[in-house]
Amino acid sequence: MTTNKRPKRRGSSLRFKNGLIGWSFVLISVVLISVFYFYPMASALLLSFQTGTGRNLSYIGFDNYIRLFSDPTFITAVKNTVIYLLVQVPVMIFLALLISVLLNDKKLMAKGWFRTAIFLPCVTSLVAYSVIFKYLFGTDGLINVMLMNMSLVSQPIQWLTDPFWAKVTIIIAITWRWTGYNMIFYLSSLQNIDNSIYEAAKIDGASVVQQFFKITIPMLKPIILFTSITSTIGTLQLFDEVMNITGGGPGNSTLTISQYIYNLSFKYTPDFGYASTVSYAIVVLIVFFSILQFRVAGDKNA
Repeated sequence: MTTNKRPKRRGSSLRFKNGLIGWSFVLISVVLISVFYFYPMASALLLSFQTGTGRNLSYIGFDNYIRLFSDPTFITAVKNTVIYLLVQVPVMIFLALLISVLLNDKKLMAKGWFRTAIFLPCVTSLVAYSVIFKYLFGTDGLINVMLMNMSLVSQPIQWLTDPFWAKVTIIIAITWRWTGYNMIFYLSSLQNIDNSIYEAAKIDGASVVQQFFKITIPMLKPIILFTSITSTIGTLQLFDEVMNITGGGPGNSTLTISQYIYNLSFKYTPDFGYASTVSYAIVVLIVFFSILQFRVAGDKNA
């Protein structure tokens, strides 16, 4: 009695061929991601255990990481960055939520114009809008002129030279730029919520404020978590606004971690090993705050 094994061979050959075709599509992406993402990350990690300039590098173990905890400039940069994070991200998320709810109203006229106007800042040039903000918030800038004409202040506010107001200026700038970006996510999600839920809430006597906090926010919880994490990552990597508006001053009062990495690499005596160590401090902070937000949101998979 003979058995025909040809169908099995054909099946395995077909699976192998299909797998080969699938991997041929994926291979280019895998190679590019490995070369331009994973390799630089691994190289930066190895570099963080070294010191020196150019090719004259030597391994020093964990000395760079120990140095972090006694580096006053790094500690100042971390404090400033965390302040931006804790103040700006919640304000921006709430504003984006509020604006998206208002723009989702079917009775609102010219909705498309308002949506475009609010989204437009996030597609403008980082350097261009930073320079504009620098002039707007200058001592003789438009903001001070308006405040004094409205008799809200008696003398110009030192937006760029006072440590407190310089931080406020940076927070206003990044909030203005990125609120519209997050608004788009909330707006698209709101349009997928069944309107009958709000109608039932109205019948039960729920006010607009109650609907916002009891229906809208719980329904948008996954999107809020997503935008919170992406905004956290962006704020911890904040560089352009600080570099172009205040330059990190006055007296490092607005210095961020990313700007400190730039200074270590290109402004001060080049120390790429320590700069790589500081960059991995950002990685640790991103992981910490991301896990914290997952925990606060009640995600058991975090």
